[in-house]
Amino acid sequence: MTQKTGLTYADSGVDIDAGNALVERIKPAASATRRPGTMGGLGGFGALFDLRAAGYADPVLVAATDGVGTKLRIAIDTGLVDTIGIDLVAMCVNDLICQGAEPLFFLDYFATGHLDVDSAAQVVAGIARGCAESGCALIGGETAEMPGMYHGGDFDLAGFAVGAMERGRHLPQEVAAGDVLLGLASSGVHSNGYSLVRRVVERAGLGWDAPAPFGEGTLGAQLLTPTRLYVRPVLAAIRAGGVHALAHVTGGGLTENLPRVLPEGLGATIDLDAWRLPPVLAWLREAGGIAGDEMLRAFNCGIGMIAVVDPARAGALATLLRDAGETVIPLGHVTPGAGVTYRGTLS
Repeated sequence: MTQKTGLTYADSGVDIDAGNALVERIKPAASATRRPGTMGGLGGFGALFDLRAAGYADPVLVAATDGVGTKLRIAIDTGLVDTIGIDLVAMCVNDLICQGAEPLFFLDYFATGHLDVDSAAQVVAGIARGCAESGCALIGGETAEMPGMYHGGDFDLAGFAVGAMERGRHLPQEVAAGDVLLGLASSGVHSNGYSLVRRVVERAGLGWDAPAPFGEGTLGAQLLTPTRLYVRPVLAAIRAGGVHALAHVTGGGLTENLPRVLPEGLGATIDLDAWRLPPVLAWLREAGGIAGDEMLRAFNCGIGMIAVVDPARAGALATLLRDAGETVIPLGHVTPGAGVTYRGTLS
């Protein structure tokens, strides 16, 4: 009688050695993100952070979690995975600063059917870059190899960021009619609306390796331009005083996100003639035949963050943000009413 050979975890498609190799590969990238408050390194059952060492006396914690949506599909299909981790960080930390919080640390979740160490290491290196640019420590995460759940080279990402602020300094607060809206330019599509982006590209009959109709390089590479990180300039503006609220323009566009930070009884008026659509978004609008109101609800339309500021501080804050490298567009004002009212033409 032939004796059956005992099964191993590797026989089921899970490679423990590959997971260990990935941890060793990413340790230098994670170590490069250390900041005051960081304790220990990767490999424990949990991650530690010392709020007192980070400089907080009476802190309130703020947490955010997000992914990168179907932008990930383009990264996987093109094999260009080195910047998608920046998107992951940006989607979380850009939300944190809207509450008035400083991002302190970040954890990632990477799930795949078969762990490709080189590809995963590129993704985590991008996460580390995003953390370093945001002053945020990458202190832990999870890599899950799940055969049968994902096919081929598919993988999924989620991010978790925690920040802090001193008690009483939360945003929004003191928003009033007459407050000035300062728009900060986006780097392109960012990480929302990609289900529609992919439909437009399909309708146009283009592949990801086709020349981009609106810029240099391939279409896929252009559409993977990472989400802009607003953390350092915006925190500087908050600390300078006069910022009453911040709106991260993500899914829902300007139309849905700005009202989230306005108190009941107040709306906003935005002048669409104050800026022009970035080339990528202008192309998507034309190629997809997308109506203006749909653009304003589906995409950031070139404005990735909106600061609601005291009119007396608007000029100084605009200068501070420009000096920090931001393109600042005066968009309009807070007004009595509800929702967003648009003037001019989106072009």
